[in-house]
Amino acid sequence: MQKRRTKTEEKEKEKEKEKEEDDYNEIPTEGISRPLSVILKQLNKKVPESLIRVRSEDGFSINYIPWHIVNRIMNLHAPEWTGEVRNITYSPDGKTVSVVYRVTLHGTDAEISRESTGTVSVDDKGYGDPVQKAEAMAFRRACARLGLGLHLYHEDLL
Repeated sequence: MQKRRTKTEEKEKEKEKEKEEDDYNEIPTEGISRPLSVILKQLNKKVPESLIRVRSEDGFSINYIPWHIVNRIMNLHAPEWTGEVRNITYSPDGKTVSVVYRVTLHGTDAEISRESTGTVSVDDKGYGDPVQKAEAMAFRRACARLGLGLHLYHEDLL
């Protein structure tokens, strides 16, 4: 036999449901940032092998982290980071394009920026256009200057 709810119980249940929905829909607008030292410590941790990819270039194997994974790691550990393309330059002979990218970390106590470049051949036949590839390369390198994936650049010394 099913118990029948009173109108008061129904109203209380409805208010509880509304409160749960309000709590769920609330977007945090403060408290997501941390001190810069904490952010940098997290970014300097070794990236799990499962997130690292390998590509061949000029007969050498190169380990790298795809830009979209770098982006997710940045969002996780430095949620208030910003990035911007600072410059796009084609070589005088038109064979390469270089992009300068700046990443800025915004901590509760300070902020820090790092820039790097990425250069690719305009004749590169891989996925994406040359500017897109150069930007992704510059973005990854700027993040490495902040510690993210930096171990990949000197793993032969480890």
